[in-house]
Amino acid sequence: MKRDMNLVRSILLTMEEHEHGRAPRPFTVEGFSEEEVGYHIHLMGQAGLLKVAGTTSMSSPSPKAIPVYITWDGHEFLDLSREPSRWKQAVAKIKDTGGAMTISILSDVLLALAKKALAIP
Repeated sequence: MKRDMNLVRSILLTMEEHEHGRAPRPFTVEGFSEEEVGYHIHLMGQAGLLKVAGTTSMSSPSPKAIPVYITWDGHEFLDLSREPSRWKQAVAKIKDTGGAMTISILSDVLLALAKKALAIP
């Protein structure tokens, strides 16, 4: 399964909507399967964007986890990626250059766009 940065962003936005700071149960993201969401949550735990609880079993087709809460780094990434036009611009810029869509590069591009919008050198 390929990593989908749009799903990563959607998971963070969905988590943030929940008023108590913890993930709602059951946790779903419209347009994505339970397996896709669980796998991406697993990856986001590895990246430090979410605190997660692993739920992978021997019968699981993919590694999976459920979200517990957004970490500081997750909130930082979410704040950079929240604005839809900035998100689309950053993703397009990376795709146009043929670059890798890593969390680090995406964060750097989002930060550069945010600084440009604020006229920060």
